[in-house]
Amino acid sequence: MAKRQGNSRKSKIYRYLWPLCLCLSFLLVPLLPKISAETPFPPPAPLANNANFGARIQRTMGLLAASTPTERRQVRILFYGQSITQQDWWKDVAKDLKQRFPYADLIVENRAIGGFAAPILIRPSEHDLYPFYPDLLIFHVYGGDEDYEAIIANVRSRTASEILLHSDHINWLPAGNSSDNPDEVKGYEWHNTHSTKWLPELADKYGCEIAEIREPWRRYLQDNRLQPKQLLRDDIHLNEWGNFLLAALIKPHLRYNPTSPQAPPELVKTYTVGTDVKWQDGKLVLEFEGNRIDAIADKTFNGGAISAKIAIDGKKPSEFPELYTITRPSASLGVGWPAILQISSQKPLIVEDWKAVITEINSDSSKFKFNVIGSKTGYDGSGTNDKMFVSKSSRIAIEPRDWWLQNAYEYSKKPTPKGFEITWQVKPMFVDSYIPPQIADSNREYPTTLAQNLSNSKHILEIIPETEGTVPIQAIRVYRPPYIPDIPAP
Repeated sequence: MAKRQGNSRKSKIYRYLWPLCLCLSFLLVPLLPKISAETPFPPPAPLANNANFGARIQRTMGLLAASTPTERRQVRILFYGQSITQQDWWKDVAKDLKQRFPYADLIVENRAIGGFAAPILIRPSEHDLYPFYPDLLIFHVYGGDEDYEAIIANVRSRTASEILLHSDHINWLPAGNSSDNPDEVKGYEWHNTHSTKWLPELADKYGCEIAEIREPWRRYLQDNRLQPKQLLRDDIHLNEWGNFLLAALIKPHLRYNPTSPQAPPELVKTYTVGTDVKWQDGKLVLEFEGNRIDAIADKTFNGGAISAKIAIDGKKPSEFPELYTITRPSASLGVGWPAILQISSQKPLIVEDWKAVITEINSDSSKFKFNVIGSKTGYDGSGTNDKMFVSKSSRIAIEPRDWWLQNAYEYSKKPTPKGFEITWQVKPMFVDSYIPPQIADSNREYPTTLAQNLSNSKHILEIIPETEGTVPIQAIRVYRPPYIPDIPAP
């Protein structure tokens, strides 16, 4: 993916200005009021040009709409971004979906990190976003266009997730005379262009749904004779009224429309066992193309179920280094930021728990030493925060830029003590053996991910019973990301 041409000097200024502003203001989020059960606010006017609302998220909305009391479809939704995404409007949206689609088996998470604009958020997204592999990602972030686009390109190349982007709300309006602060005018104009021109172009490029909320927000202010600050808690964050409005402007996009063009069938394809794919010569074999494959349990089977060995391209899934994921490292003191933005590895991982223990540290956390210890690997080396760290086993690699203890101290003023522990885990995105799940509710779907984060290419799945008997699998589901990037992931 080539760098975006013509990126203006204003854009570059705001790329670095917004992270600073948001880092300073996100600390106020816990003080913001919560959305009440009964909102006393006037609804926004009907949104114009709404015929195609939801057109690019119809696979997700179709799963929700197709859920019935006896066929509850599992749907995974992730809210991701920074402090605006953390605010209570997302709970209103999630509640609305649960009320409108009461039979869907919804798994909804919010992994947003306050203060982390795009140039920062792109680092922990490796732990938060792609391993979660949602059916639908609802996303908003401030910061640089290049990093914003890189996150969306990563989602498109590493998952089959649908994406809903929303634009920036209005936090200031110019008076149109000499009283206007020139810097505020520049910021206002930048957000107008970013929201109504750049973001729609990005959405078209990657096939994303876009909720353009800036113009409806402006109209709402005019219709109700409001100033922007009346919907804000501070200079940027939403108060109860602002949360209500943002949710109200996003909900219309979350609709099922059977007349909309449907998502390409190759993105997520389900093969029914017995018709599309059959047991032959004592095993089930499927050639597929994609980076994730799930087995769906047969809920109607009443006999003695047996387990089965799994092979991908003739190997155990555990033999693929890329099928292991590292969870987000634990938080710094005094602030909800991860103490380390990103942890990677240079050698194959094993499933285990890890910790970094601070052994020496100065008062402002700008210089420190640490030990790294794995629950199975054991002591794996020592390092300092100013140098690239690669553990003795090469299972842990930490870049100096990813330590966030000093940043946390600068905002919380809470010093990190000697002995402070930062923890994370290595988890499998695979199973070497399919073990039929216990069916607690026959109305729900029971998927087991056999392998996730494979190369997005052709593979051969083999399911081989471990003993004589029946492996109760109803279907095999394959996920194929639609986009191949032309730049490496950061």
